[in-house]
Order: sequence, then structure tokens, then C-alpha cells
Amino acid sequence: MSQHYQKPNPDNREDNVDKLQEKVQNTIENIEEAHETMRFASGEEKQKIEAKNHRREESIQSMREEIKDEYRNQHS
Repeated sequence: MSQHYQKPNPDNREDNVDKLQEKVQNTIENIEEAHETMRFASGEEKQKIEAKNHRREESIQSMREEIKDEYRNQHS
């Protein structure tokens, strides 16, 4: 009985900044779409959307910090 070990994929971080920037842009678009949805939402739905947008804004901040870190790592 032979066992096959799978080699881990190499850590290719070359496009991490681009991927993170794309995620930030997508999240911003989601926030904008949610603002449009809020125009037609009830009070409770608006609160849920606002809470979700708040979490999205926190995620954007974290992703921007990660972009800075990745950029520094690539250019050091």
C-alpha cells in the first residue's frame, strides 16, 4: 500500500495586492447597492443593512491594511 503525499502549492503572493484591491472595490460596490436597497426597506431591514455595511467598512479597512503590508513585502 503506497501513500501519496501531495506537495503544498508554493506561496505565490505576486498578485495579492491586485486581488485585495479588487475585493475592496467589490465591497464598496456592495455598500453602494445596499444604500439603494435601503431606500425601499422597512425600519428593521434598514438596521440590518446598516449593520452589514458597518461590517463591510471594517473589512475594507482591514483589507487596505493588508494591501499596505503586501505592497511593503513585495518592494522590500
